[in-house]
Amino acid sequence: MELSSGIQKMSVGQHPAGKGAPCKKCKGSCSGFQPHSWRKQCGSCQCPREEHSLPSDLEEDCRIGQLLSDSHYSGLTARMKGVEGSRVYKRNRMIITNPITSGKDPTFLTVTYEWAPPGLNQKLAMQYMELIPKNMQPVAGTEGAHYRRVQLLRQLPPYDHNPDLCQGLSERERTAMEDFVKRYKEQALGVAEVALPCSAKQQTEKNGSKSKETNGTAKEALRRLSISARCASSPYQEMPLPSMLNALALTSSGTLPASCAANAGSPW
Repeated sequence: MELSSGIQKMSVGQHPAGKGAPCKKCKGSCSGFQPHSWRKQCGSCQCPREEHSLPSDLEEDCRIGQLLSDSHYSGLTARMKGVEGSRVYKRNRMIITNPITSGKDPTFLTVTYEWAPPGLNQKLAMQYMELIPKNMQPVAGTEGAHYRRVQLLRQLPPYDHNPDLCQGLSERERTAMEDFVKRYKEQALGVAEVALPCSAKQQTEKNGSKSKETNGTAKEALRRLSISARCASSPYQEMPLPSMLNALALTSSGTLPASCAANAGSPW
C-alpha cells in the first residue's frame, strides 16, 4: 500500500469541533486551530487539540455515559430524552457557600466544584478535595477544572469504545471491537470509590487483629523450624535462620524449593 493511500485511510472523516479556536499555550502566535490531516493536533502550531478547545459539558457527560452504559456502573448514568438507547453521565457537582463576616454587611463566598466524588456528604467531599493540589482542584473557571477535562479526554478517548469514531474498520473488525468493548465493560471496567475513614476504635481493633495474626504465624514457623532441625534429612539443616524462614514461607504457600523437591524424604 502506498504511503499516500495509507495516510488517507488514517485521516478522520469529520474534523473535530473547535476549528479556528485560539491556542491557550501559544497565545497570539497561533492563528487558530487547524485540524491536522491525521494527527490529533493543530496543523498550525502542532499543539494538541485540547489546548485549543474542549468538548462542552454535555458532550463530555454523553461520552462518559456511553462508556458506563451496559456495565455494572450504569446507575451513574441517566437516559437521554429523545435519543433512544443513549445515556448521559450524572455528574456530581458540589457548591460550597461560606459566609464572610469581615465587613458590616455579611456576604457569602460561593465555590463551585465541577465534579465531586459521588456518595459522600459535603464534609467528606471537602476533605477529599483538600488532598488534591490546589492548582488541580476542579473549581469551575480555574486551571484545575481545565486540567481535569484535559485528563479525561486523554485517558478516555471516545474512539476506544465507539467503533463509529474509528476509521477504516472492516465489518469483521467492527464486530470484533464491539465484542471486545462488551467484554471489558462486563469484566474490567471499574469506577473508583473514596474509602470512608474508620473510627479510632475500629482502627485499634484492626491493628490488634493484624498483630495477633503476625505473632501466630511467627510461632508456627519457629515450631516447624525446631522439627526440621531434628530431622537429619531436612534440606534446611545447613541453612541460616532467615533462609529457613523464607523457605518455610514458600512451603506454606504451596511452592516447594528445588532442594526440597529433589529430596523425597523431606518432611515438607
